[in-house]
Amino acid sequence: MTPATDDPGTPPPAERSGLAESGGRLRLTRLARGLSQEQLAQASGVSRQAIAGVESGRWAPSLKVALGISHALGASVEELFAVEAPLPAIEADSVEATLAVRPNRVALASVLGRAVAFPLVHHAAGDFGFRPASAVVDDTLPAVGATEPGSGRDAPPRLRTRQIAPLMPTVVVAGCDPALPLLSVPLSRLGSPVDLLWWPCGSGRALDLLRDGMVHVAGVHHADPGGAVPSRKGAKTTEANLTELDAVAVGFTAWREGLAVRAALKGKVGDLADVAHLGLHLVNREEGSEARNLLDAERRRLRLGARELVGYDTAVTGHLQVASALASGLGDVGVASEPAAMAYGLAFVPLSTERYDLVVRRAALHSPEVQGLLRALRSAWLRPQLDA
Repeated sequence: MTPATDDPGTPPPAERSGLAESGGRLRLTRLARGLSQEQLAQASGVSRQAIAGVESGRWAPSLKVALGISHALGASVEELFAVEAPLPAIEADSVEATLAVRPNRVALASVLGRAVAFPLVHHAAGDFGFRPASAVVDDTLPAVGATEPGSGRDAPPRLRTRQIAPLMPTVVVAGCDPALPLLSVPLSRLGSPVDLLWWPCGSGRALDLLRDGMVHVAGVHHADPGGAVPSRKGAKTTEANLTELDAVAVGFTAWREGLAVRAALKGKVGDLADVAHLGLHLVNREEGSEARNLLDAERRRLRLGARELVGYDTAVTGHLQVASALASGLGDVGVASEPAAMAYGLAFVPLSTERYDLVVRRAALHSPEVQGLLRALRSAWLRPQLDA
């Protein structure tokens, strides 16, 4: 005979580990809402003892109790109480064709039905803290076929990954504008939230990734008000190239771009000729970035050879990375956007006013991820953030 109990929700031992996991989620959600067990009990219409029992993993909540608690916390029953099954292994194409460092952590995303892995190494590992990973790498597999016939680019290696977090609907944007992460807030506030995966790289590389179907959106700089975007080698392309990509361009921001200069050198640098004359150390951007294209255009205008610029062969990814290197004393001058220079208290010499567009292939326009991005761009929250 089974002993009687006044706790009909007491689970058998085999279920307790799952209930402990869901009980822990309930406790963290309650604390995140700033509620005590007593306050949650009153809001959900159950006893405080029931809340304590569920949080400890001793009790399995009835459907009525689970619905009451979920409603009080503004969460779904599945979010709070579902016992999660082991996450699957996924083979994904790596966005990096050459893996100089074997990645351990990656971010995964589905781009129009294709699993793509973004290795979290080097500059992509984080900003001032590690970026969250959705999987870890178990093995690197041989690449299968060419990325694009006649493209001249390496086929992406495939990574065998093991998920450590569920995959959410995610829009993947490649580009170097440090304002792009601001999109994560309006995306998270949509009725059906969409995550943002920002892959920092220059405009040329972003277009390559878009062309190869590895990202939803490529962010590109251009100075031409007619809407041209840069090619991989920095030449201006026309509407015909958007037609070739079968893509459209959506305006995002406009910045002045120019020479960011260490504050101690304010007033001593008026153009790139001064940089060469004073022997200042340059922090350069990677090939294919519009910042490097702008530097090279200015260098050619002034008839300066690359060897006349100390540090010309350096390469960092991103405007804020250039500004950070200068503020840290690792260099004297570099090409960056004015907001990046301002954020680090650097002097600024404008060279160009540039628009930053988001280029989307028409085939992706009606995907849930891109539709979410287009709604986020119309957010009343976003414009004041960009204006600031």
